[in-house]
Amino acid sequence: MKPLIMAMLLMPGVTAAQTGDNRETVRRLYEEALNKRNFILLSQFISEDYTGPKGLKGPAGFEAPVAELIKALPDAQWKIEELIGEGDKVVVKWTIQGTQTGQFRDIRPTGKTVSNTGIGIYAFRNGRITATEVHTDRLGFLQQLGVLPQPGNPPANKVSFIDKFIVPAGARKEFYERMRINRGFIRTLPGFMEDAAYEQADGQGNTVIVTVAHWISAEAVDSAKKAVQDFYREQGFDMPAMLKRLNITLERGLYKDLKD
Repeated sequence: MKPLIMAMLLMPGVTAAQTGDNRETVRRLYEEALNKRNFILLSQFISEDYTGPKGLKGPAGFEAPVAELIKALPDAQWKIEELIGEGDKVVVKWTIQGTQTGQFRDIRPTGKTVSNTGIGIYAFRNGRITATEVHTDRLGFLQQLGVLPQPGNPPANKVSFIDKFIVPAGARKEFYERMRINRGFIRTLPGFMEDAAYEQADGQGNTVIVTVAHWISAEAVDSAKKAVQDFYREQGFDMPAMLKRLNITLERGLYKDLKD
C-alpha cells in the first residue's frame, strides 16, 4: 500500500513549507470534524472552490456524501492508519467502522457492523482543500452488509424464489411496470444474489412470465418478504388486489438446487 501512496505524491510543483500544515488539516478533518460531527469546522478546511461529487460547491459539497454515510451508520468512526504529505498533496489511509441502522441509498437497515478501508487524496491551495479523490472497498462494504455474497464462499443454503405469472394482453403494460419496481427493490435487500425474468406467449393471447430470484438462504427470503410488504404499505400498493383486477394468475414456490 505504501508504494502506491508514495507514487500518488511524486508530482511536480510541490511546496515543502506547507506540508506539515496540510497534514494537520487532514488529521483534524477526520478526528475533529467527521468523528465528532463538528461540521462547522469544514469552512476552515474546505475551499469555496471545492466541488463535491453531486456538483455542490464549498464545504457543503464535501459534507453531503459524508452526511449520507453517517445517516446510514450513525456510530461511524474513522481511524487514520497512514498520513503522508508532500507539497500541496496529502494522502490518507483510513479505516471506517460503523453499524448500518439507517438507510444507505437503496439498501435498507441491516443492523450489521462493517469495517472498511479507504484512501483519500487531498489537493490543497492556500491551506484549504480544493479537490479530493477517494478510493474505497465498495465490494467488501456490500459483502459485509450481506447485500452480496462473500467471495470464494458460495452459500451452502442458497434458494431460488420462482414466480410464474399468466398475464392477459391488456394487463401487460401495468404488470411490467410493477415488475420493474419490484425487481429493483429486491436487489437492494440483504441476502439477494441475482435474478432473471423470462417470457413466452401461451397461444391464447396471454404472456407467461417467470421470474427467478436467487437468495443466500430461506431466512433471507423470509426477511425479504417482510421488507417487500413494508415497501408495499409505504406505497399504498396492494399486490393481490392488482392481480385480481387484471385477471393475472400466479404460481409461486421456493426451490433448492438439485444436487448431482
